Amino acid sequence: MKKKAAPGWAPLEEMVPVEVFKAEVLAWAQRIGVTPKEIHVRPMKRKWASCSSAGRLTFDADLLRQPAEFRAEVIVHELLHLKIPNHGPLFRTLLKAYLAERR
Repeated sequence: MKKKAAPGWAPLEEMVPVEVFKAEVLAWAQRIGVTPKEIHVRPMKRKWASCSSAGRLTFDADLLRQPAEFRAEVIVHELLHLKIPNHGPLFRTLLKAYLAERR
């Protein structure tokens, strides 16, 4: 997912700990029905996250400072790539459905 400012972004007082973030990812993975092989958090310059064809998810460390709603959008986007490798109509429909379910 390309990196751009989260809508209505405001810095948080504290970062979400990496362990809490990874727990969020695993909770969403269970809900979506996928199993990531690896979850990494590291600095990324151009993207909020990426997903490899081998099932490795990498998230930008700055995501830990973003609001929960935006983190969920990035997490769900990347996890869906474990099922659907492109951004076609099915991908967009499922993304909207999972995120609407959250609200």
